[in-house]
Amino acid sequence: MRIEIFVRIEKRYIGIFRFGARSGCQKLQAELENLAGNNHFKRSEKPIFGKEYIVFMLSNVDTTKTSVIEELLGSEAESLLQHECKTIDKKVLHLPGGDVVNRIYCDSDRKPQVLRSLQQLFGTGRLANTGYLSILPIDQGIEHSAGASFAPNPAYFDPENIVKLAIEGGCNAVASTFGVLGSVARKYAHKIPFVVKLNHNELLTYPNSFKQILFGTVREAWDMGAIAVGATIYFGSEDSRRQIVEIAQAFHEAHELGMATILWCYARNDAFKVDGVDYHTAADLTSQANHLGVTIEADIIKQKLPTVNGAFKKIGFCKKDERMYTELSSDHPIDLCRYQVANCYMGRMGLINSGGPSGSNDLADAVRTAVINKRAGGIGLICGRKAFQRPMEEGARLIHAIQDVYLNHDITIA
Repeated sequence: MRIEIFVRIEKRYIGIFRFGARSGCQKLQAELENLAGNNHFKRSEKPIFGKEYIVFMLSNVDTTKTSVIEELLGSEAESLLQHECKTIDKKVLHLPGGDVVNRIYCDSDRKPQVLRSLQQLFGTGRLANTGYLSILPIDQGIEHSAGASFAPNPAYFDPENIVKLAIEGGCNAVASTFGVLGSVARKYAHKIPFVVKLNHNELLTYPNSFKQILFGTVREAWDMGAIAVGATIYFGSEDSRRQIVEIAQAFHEAHELGMATILWCYARNDAFKVDGVDYHTAADLTSQANHLGVTIEADIIKQKLPTVNGAFKKIGFCKKDERMYTELSSDHPIDLCRYQVANCYMGRMGLINSGGPSGSNDLADAVRTAVINKRAGGIGLICGRKAFQRPMEEGARLIHAIQDVYLNHDITIA
């Protein structure tokens, strides 16, 4: 079972507590109520996993307040919120704004139908007409197995609940599989923008491999009423060149039909782990993947938040210039992310970062990622597992917390 509570103890967010027995819950409840006040709790309507369990859910963390965001960031608050970027100046970036389609995409070769689709995407949900995006992506039923993904909340075996969460969460769009979106398309395609994921790495091939394969056609996505298609390329894998050609052709067809394109730009190769360090999220490696992604005319790049740098030097491949590490980026999380933005044609094509897997401090982690992305010049967050692997009300509230960062005028571009 899960208890989620926000308490102010040395400006730290205390995230997820798991206890099995009712007595343990009652004891913990009494202790936390003494610290935080009864108004931070509400009893769930139903126990979970049997009568002996009970859950208390966070009910009034007001993430519209900068002070609350500061407390969620904890010891990193000053570093993340006051950082001044000394690498790539924000003045040279194409930054998000309510006029992003007219100001940026209209200069490209995108057809009027594509511009209309982009405007619908940017004009939906709580972030409508801000230039920022909040997208709910749920394709983990294929990518991570349905059982493993939906066991924490079996309601999401039903595709309608996936779409309902996106609507309840005030998202700009819902991104999912042909099957998920197709099963409810007539009911929902006109209510929230659909992004159909074209390819997947199905997990049932043994041994597992890094091969994204198409699960349908661009035309099928268009017939379904989708305003955009998404796809993944595993850059660095043995199969990456096939994927690049295949998705480049698919994105061209999507643009011909008037749909926008979103690319999941992932690095993937066992050789990218060196001496216990995982360089799949290195700034230099992921940024070059971004650059390849916008080259095949992805309108939006989805990338993991960078956590390290120097993959090219450590692994000993690709071409590099020391100024990539000394002048164009630094060790600061916002500077690392800004280098990713720069490789999306200086922000002409928007960068959205991943929310990451569900963990013990989901709210704080999601807010931190949103702050880094926004201050770096990115255009939003795509958050799935943190939102759907919990009750819908909690998931929607977590999505709202992410959106609150982008709606907060105190949090500016570094």
